[in-house]
Amino acid sequence: MLIEFRLSNYRSFKDEAILSMVASADKSLQVENTFEASASLRLMRSAVIYGANASGKSNLLSGLNYMAAVVLQSASLQPGQTYNIQPFRLDAQSKDAPSLFEVTMTFDGKRYQYGFELTSTRIMSEWLLVYEKAKAQLWYERKAGEDNKDSFKFGPHLAGPKRVWQDATRPNALFLSTAAQLNSESLAPLYRWFAGSLKVFLNGGVVPFDVSTSMIASPEGHRRIADILSAADIAISSIGSKPTKGYRQQFSVDLASGKTSAQLEEAELLLPTFRHQSGDVSADFDFGDESLGTQKLFSLAGPLFEVIENGHLLAIDELDRSLHPLLVRRIVEAFQNPKVNCRGAQLIFTTHDTSLLDSSLLRRDQIWFTEKRADQSSMLVPLSEFSPRKGEAFERNYLSGRYGGVPILANGLLAESECVDA
Repeated sequence: MLIEFRLSNYRSFKDEAILSMVASADKSLQVENTFEASASLRLMRSAVIYGANASGKSNLLSGLNYMAAVVLQSASLQPGQTYNIQPFRLDAQSKDAPSLFEVTMTFDGKRYQYGFELTSTRIMSEWLLVYEKAKAQLWYERKAGEDNKDSFKFGPHLAGPKRVWQDATRPNALFLSTAAQLNSESLAPLYRWFAGSLKVFLNGGVVPFDVSTSMIASPEGHRRIADILSAADIAISSIGSKPTKGYRQQFSVDLASGKTSAQLEEAELLLPTFRHQSGDVSADFDFGDESLGTQKLFSLAGPLFEVIENGHLLAIDELDRSLHPLLVRRIVEAFQNPKVNCRGAQLIFTTHDTSLLDSSLLRRDQIWFTEKRADQSSMLVPLSEFSPRKGEAFERNYLSGRYGGVPILANGLLAESECVDA
């Protein structure tokens, strides 16, 4: 379960931005929207981020995705291979300074605080603190030195051949990634969190349909996917799949270019098919024949079930794209229903759908805004900073500009011209 994500000097975020999932002392919707992660820690089941176009919403989730990509891929980089880390470029000092990423999460009865700083050429620092009780245990700390020689400080709680892992860690690779690749039992759970417990969908929430198509192969999986489509009032009588040769789309972060890319790989695919029926007449339709909303909902259904069942974290950019506002609300409600989400799954999403700014759906500590400063850097601001009253009309106040995070529009968005009779 995510407690906090922190980053700085990444894309439009020049200064430190902190997204916290820690619940406040507010008692409203406490049972539905929060859960007890430990005796002294209550976390939110979901968080939503609003903001004008180009204000930094997507960059925040991109930063989380980039951090995971560095953890999972850095040990595979060749010596001397560089990162295109994309620091804040509108400041003379920031463009040459390292970018920082840190997550604090809890699982298996431990709290992990892990982070690193990197430039285009190397890892500048890396650290891991673990809390088994109230006091932090330093497992390791790394700092860049001269001549590509890093200094390491290890705590007594990190078991295993630490010197072997240290010697194998290249300047452009993370110690965590290297040690996990060399079968560190102590660090494997943290590495697996990035590999399996964190799901990030960028590019407007585009989701591959593979997970959902695999689910419908079983009767129970078919029923679940069909139920969510039926609940959305999509007139599909049954779902099937057919093998076909084609190209599988894989989304990844290219550490050399710093970009999230979609790559096509030739593969044997299971293509979903949808049967529609009107009276006695039925017809099968391919995935591409369906509306964009149906395509997105079907593709998202499998990952939603997977995340909720396993208590994972789903971060999705523009959840509302191609989906009806009532359907988006149902998805949020599913995460906030303790009878459905009983394992502490979490949802973080960006949206422009202001109908969700409803105090009967979201608490004040679940709502965040991104906004641009005068120097064009982004800042992340919680709604709680504006001291909203209980029951306040969040949507109306947001659209009126009280919380920021809205575009400042000129009177004429489209240029006016004089109409002249022909």
